[in-house]
Amino acid sequence: MKTSDKGINKLKELEGAVKIGNMHVVYDDKTGKPIDVNKILPYGATIGYGHLIKHGENFCNGITEATATELLRSDIATAECAVQNSIRVPITQNQFDALVIFAYNIGAKNFTNSTVVKYINNPNFHSAIYTTLKSAWIAWNRTHGVASDGLRNRRMCEWQIYANGIY
Repeated sequence: MKTSDKGINKLKELEGAVKIGNMHVVYDDKTGKPIDVNKILPYGATIGYGHLIKHGENFCNGITEATATELLRSDIATAECAVQNSIRVPITQNQFDALVIFAYNIGAKNFTNSTVVKYINNPNFHSAIYTTLKSAWIAWNRTHGVASDGLRNRRMCEWQIYANGIY
């Protein structure tokens, strides 16, 4: 399976982007504010839909929507592989999309080792901490140890896609 266009569009919406005119510009992932590209880029410098800029990448002139989408499709490949390699039961397209969106946000390694994966793969699985798949899913709502309304809302959006096919 691959992420559907509906899944890509929802991920774009959830990740957000910073544009000046029609061009995506480099921004600070924590603040969502543009960064001066004439200075050394700080950790978390991002462009497009959540693409963390790697050493040697140069986006000082910004990028087009098409390039931002290409970067996103390339970046989600790791999340898609994590879902494909971790989930051992049949799932629907909307469930795959939701899992990829989730894995993209929390990281492939965290996803692979998560209680979410254990619940999906084993209907008889029980966790003393998270009593349902939904509770395990929405528990991923913290950044730097602090609960985040933004992550809480994102988890509920992902859950609606997974459980009900509502994008």
